[in-house]
This record gives sequence, structure tokens and C-alpha cells, in this order.
Amino acid sequence: MRDAWEIVKLARHPKRPTSQDLIDYLFEDFIELKGDRLYQDDTSIIGGIGTLESQAITVIAEEKGTDTNSKIQRNFGMPHPEGYRKAIRLMKQAEKFNRPILTIIDTPGAYPGVGAEERGQAQAIAYNLYAMMGLKTPIITLVLSEGGSGGALAIGVGDKVFMFENSVFAILSPEGFASILYKDSSLASQAANLMKLTAFDLKELNIIDEIIFEGTGLHEDKIVGYKNLKKIIKSTFKTLSKIPIDELLKNRYERYRKIGVYLEGVEDESNV
Repeated sequence: MRDAWEIVKLARHPKRPTSQDLIDYLFEDFIELKGDRLYQDDTSIIGGIGTLESQAITVIAEEKGTDTNSKIQRNFGMPHPEGYRKAIRLMKQAEKFNRPILTIIDTPGAYPGVGAEERGQAQAIAYNLYAMMGLKTPIITLVLSEGGSGGALAIGVGDKVFMFENSVFAILSPEGFASILYKDSSLASQAANLMKLTAFDLKELNIIDEIIFEGTGLHEDKIVGYKNLKKIIKSTFKTLSKIPIDELLKNRYERYRKIGVYLEGVEDESNV
């Protein structure tokens, strides 16, 4: 099995497909919807509606871009508050029309710039966490490649959470972790192995539900992983749709309460 730093590097591989590519594969008729109705459209988050075998699904996805120009346009997948407000607007629309929601995480983190802070970055993330807990429709969350900090959590409250085999999900980047712990960002590889950020770590800790296996890797042959994902998404939405809404919300609350209690225990142990 690869070590954590190897998986971090694969999650960031330049040939690894982005959310737009995955959306194009899953939904031939995807219609993008834009804007937060307050400030502007944030292109680092793609939102819209597509059908998967006659089932209409609302899709919210973080997009990094594929070349220099598109990466700049997409802000390297780091959303501003208007991106998160667009996301929750479309999620509430999905709830209104009884559409399930698929969120796709792929971000190093929320954009930390002055403008984003002035427009309420922290509030936008916090509100999304609060609102998603009560959305009366099934939610599946997928970590495609890189899931960093509140930038990922803001669209990451799911009834089921999946990760691709070579993806990572953590409170911050290994470089950031190393800067805090060792005062040296060059020790990121060492930090990665402490962070429990791989799909295998998080499955063992019951933070996620399923690992989507990639075969040789999405950067070499994306179709194997895509087919595995499509199969599990279809079956999971079918299962979730049969659960009464009150029970779905109760299960969602209990899921994240258990995670919270676990993390509180880890923090207490670290302070002993």
C-alpha cells in the first residue's frame, strides 16, 4: 500500500481529472446554474442539474481547472464566499423539488484572501454546515482528489461520504501541518503520515463510508474509477431514497455527532 505522502502527490497529479471531467462522464445533459444572487458567480464551484438514468440530481462540485488559464479562472479550486452561497442556494432548490444532491470535493481549502474575508468567508462556511444538516433530501459527498479544511467541509455534509482511492481529506495541507508542528514546511511528507488523511485511514476510523478503487489510478486510466463510482452512486441514491425524511435527518445528525465525539476524544488524549 502507498504511504500517505505518495497518495498526496497522486491527489495533486497534473494529469488527474477534475470535477468537470467527472460531471461530463456521469451526466450527458448537465445544465450549469450560476450566481449567488448577492454578489457574483464563483467559477471555482460548479453547480447545476443532471440526470443519471432518469434520476434528476443536483450537483455541486469544486473545480481546480486543467491548464494555467483555467486554473487562474477557477482560482485553483479555492472558493470565495459567493461560491458557498451559490452552493447552498442550489441545494435548497434541490430540496424544494425533491432532487438528491451529489457534492464533489476537490480543493486545497477556501480562498483566504482579504476580499473573501470581507465578504464573510467564515460565515458562509458555517452557514452551509448548519443548513446542510437539515436539508430534506439525500446527499452523497465524494472526495475526488484533495479535500482541505473548511473549504471542503462547506459542501461535505453527506448522508454517505465516499473517497477515491488516491484522494486525501484533512483539516489542512501537510505543508501547513508541518509548518505548525515542526516549524518547517519541508517536512510535509513526515506530517502526512501522522495526519490520517488517506481514504484507507478515514475508512478505518469510520469517517467515510466507501473507498472508490481506481485501478492504475485516475491519472492513468480514469474509466475504471469512474465506472466504480457510477455504480455505487446509483445504488446508494436508490437506498437513500427509500428512507423516510425524518429518519434520514436523524441518521445524518447522529453520524456527525459520533464523528464529533470521536474527535473530541482524540483531542483530549493528545492533551494528556
